[in-house]
Amino acid sequence: MNNKIELIDKLKKSLEFYQELGFEYLPLKRADISNVISAGAVSDYNPATISSNQQVAEQPVDYSSNKEITLEDLKNEIGDCHRCKLSKGRKNIVFGEGKADADIMFIGEGPGRDEDIQGRPFVGDAGKLLTNLILKLGLRRQDVYIANIVKCRPPSNRNPEEDEISTCAPFVERQIAIIKPKVIVCLGKIAAQTLLKTNVPISKLRGNFFSYKNIPVMPTFHPAYLLRNPKDKWLTWEDMQKVLDKLK
Repeated sequence: MNNKIELIDKLKKSLEFYQELGFEYLPLKRADISNVISAGAVSDYNPATISSNQQVAEQPVDYSSNKEITLEDLKNEIGDCHRCKLSKGRKNIVFGEGKADADIMFIGEGPGRDEDIQGRPFVGDAGKLLTNLILKLGLRRQDVYIANIVKCRPPSNRNPEEDEISTCAPFVERQIAIIKPKVIVCLGKIAAQTLLKTNVPISKLRGNFFSYKNIPVMPTFHPAYLLRNPKDKWLTWEDMQKVLDKLK
């Protein structure tokens, strides 16, 4: 931990130094980052330590490979959250899981009993149905990212209340911003209505693409609904075919 803190401090000082020199960004290759850190202090500064690649690189550092780290930082920021009343009855915070640069991001409502116990999203009966759906798409759970609007289980699996949603939703919004999926699938009305800021019923939203910050959003039925209404599974399968077409 101390090494990490020291590295961040050195990087900060280095960036401040180059900012004072008028640089708006540092066009570096990954292998050259250590040189920038070592050249960060004015007293240690030596132009010879900056390679020609550093001076003429065509683009700035690509931070996309740090998505996993950034997600972990967000998880640590949430910590042992007590920002809303849902924290009083939960066993575990269910942050989300999957591929950090997934093309498809599934967003549900909130954890249920099994999710609360395991600290993982969609692992109960509804989760098994979602996993089977993902497999039918030719993917695996680890190929997508799965999260919820709220990260703590509502008592007796009731719908999250407005104050709980407004407190927790910014975290899933930041997950979206980090992952930058090509398509978001909203599972159920709470996810769809929250993300799209609408009160339109899921029955009217599903099957149509909408947009969230220029990312296509496909609302569909929640797997828990499909367990109660298996006849509508084919509707969700139709929605997923549209998602696959969108990714082509």
